Amino acid sequence: MRRFPLICLMLVLSLMLTACASGGSTHGIPRAGAGAAPLPPPDSNNMEQAFQEATDYHIGAMDMLTISVFGVDALSKDVRVNAKGQISLPLIGTVNAGGRTTQQLEAELKQLYSANYLQNPQVSVFVKEFSSQKVTLEGALGHPGIFPITGKITLLQALALAGGVDEAKADPRGIVIMRQVNGRRMAAAYDIRMLRNGTIDDPQLYGDDIVVVEESGSKSAMRKFLQAMPILGIFTMF
Repeated sequence: MRRFPLICLMLVLSLMLTACASGGSTHGIPRAGAGAAPLPPPDSNNMEQAFQEATDYHIGAMDMLTISVFGVDALSKDVRVNAKGQISLPLIGTVNAGGRTTQQLEAELKQLYSANYLQNPQVSVFVKEFSSQKVTLEGALGHPGIFPITGKITLLQALALAGGVDEAKADPRGIVIMRQVNGRRMAAAYDIRMLRNGTIDDPQLYGDDIVVVEESGSKSAMRKFLQAMPILGIFTMF
């Protein structure tokens, strides 16, 4: 099953290359070198806003929340959202948190506590771990798969989660991040040697990012994709 995302990705890349060869055009950010601006963050309802106090982030199963009630330490705690999207809190019991923003949950908790227990309670909700957010890592890795994000994570950290790059098979210049930006699929290719020695910044990953580590010398659609990046206008970090 872990191969399914990579197969889908290869099909998408093949279609992109076919369109290019038939005279189609793909508009993107020009090719860039070390020191250029990084791949833009994803669309507005993404992890960047989630880390900025989760303004529009919708709480998901297995997220870890920090619930604080000002002046009442006994009601302040860390709680894990269960598979049904519920949390259990002192006095008020089970509350549905899944699918709500932190502001929506704060408003409900304030209402529940004020109904029978507290006068004008000040409740805050913070997403401590974003376990419902995931990244896909495929290709020449020790353990490719789909991994949850439980905090800010960079490309090198994510590669380590997947068992590290298979040095015998991987193309060091073929580390590709794909994400949705302003309604378009965009990609950036990184040279892992430059990441490791600090020549380029280690980019932050976001939920739903796809990372593919291309095999050296392969004839896959990804290889053709990398070779065609100047034509496709894909932003690169070589």
